[in-house]
Amino acid sequence: MKLRMVGCTHREANLDLRQRLAFDDKQVAEALKQWRVDLPGTELALLSTCNRVELYAAAEENTPDSQSLVAALARFHHLAPGDIGPEIMTLADREVAEHLFRVTASLDSMVVGESQILSQVKRAFQSAQTMNAAGPRLNGLFQAALRAAKRVAGETTLHRHRVSVASVAISELATCVFETFDDKHVLVAGAGEMAEETLRYLQDSGSPRIHVVNRSRERGELLAEKYGGKVHPWEELSEQLVKADLAISTTSASEPIMTAAEFATAISPRRHQRPLVILDLAVPKDFDPAIGDELGVYLYSLDDLHQACQRNQASRAAALPAAEEIIREETVRFVAETHLRASAPVITELREGLHRPKEAELERLFNRLPQLDETSKQEIRQFADRLVNKLLHSPLESLRDASQSGTHHGLLEALRRLFKIES
Repeated sequence: MKLRMVGCTHREANLDLRQRLAFDDKQVAEALKQWRVDLPGTELALLSTCNRVELYAAAEENTPDSQSLVAALARFHHLAPGDIGPEIMTLADREVAEHLFRVTASLDSMVVGESQILSQVKRAFQSAQTMNAAGPRLNGLFQAALRAAKRVAGETTLHRHRVSVASVAISELATCVFETFDDKHVLVAGAGEMAEETLRYLQDSGSPRIHVVNRSRERGELLAEKYGGKVHPWEELSEQLVKADLAISTTSASEPIMTAAEFATAISPRRHQRPLVILDLAVPKDFDPAIGDELGVYLYSLDDLHQACQRNQASRAAALPAAEEIIREETVRFVAETHLRASAPVITELREGLHRPKEAELERLFNRLPQLDETSKQEIRQFADRLVNKLLHSPLESLRDASQSGTHHGLLEALRRLFKIES
């Protein structure tokens, strides 16, 4: 099996590139549908979050080369491959498995140990299945990734304390302005997973007055009701920004929901330089960065989380070696299992190649010795089976060892030639 992955993450690519390559749920479905036509015979899955855009590909023999996959990403967003090439990461085979395992276990997250990435990986694979873009090869890869993440969660302390991008943003950045969130007017724009994660953390941090604005009134009402807040029509965004002490924006809008000109004319004069912390956790950005130049405004985007997240990672450093060892073990296991599956036809033919002459010789022997009773015949059959199994033991053991080290191809070819196996 051949694996490929191309993409960009918060480690290699800036927020601008991640925004340009980001996919919403509708675009994921459209892209997978198109790529099934453009890349026939290849299984595909697309993971797009605020911190990464990664395209996974698998095939039995030859996957499309990395340049073809990068071109597919670029074409969908009407970009030239050269515009995104320098910051694109490309991985192959074992590297792909190890990377996905680390991503799913939240070792590659901006906030190490955050819980949201696991559900995002699951949803990415489910979308690929729904679009008939993923098959047994990617199923094996993603199931192995979920198994690795489960081990990291259960066998280390990495996930002992709940963390997320939202929680780190509030605890590390918003608290630089406000000592407490009690009685603060908190505006949440958007009603998706990130918004709920933010409200869950705020609820544990004090007693803020929560106000939700969302384009879908029904979803906004559900979220506000769950956390004891109030919902407002999307058209009241500006009015709520005038009143807010803390604004957290998590929408999936393709354009900023607030421009610098709108803020300067409709909001800033009415606030009278009262402090406003804006946590823009959206990709693309919801707030024009120039808004941060207004007096009294403290505007932070995902890029500003970098140093805060480095401190978070340092606090979890003690759990990282054990987590990384689990990833290494699960990567070795996945690679070995993959190689063994590829060797299965040869192993089957090898067994059959010895079984057929064994049965023929037993039949010839029993015909020449008709006086043998059933007990004697059974003893002879067991002797023949044990002999065949012992003859097979060494080559199969060598094949398993070679599968773990990735050197099984030469041994498979030798077995095919020695025993005239055609599979």
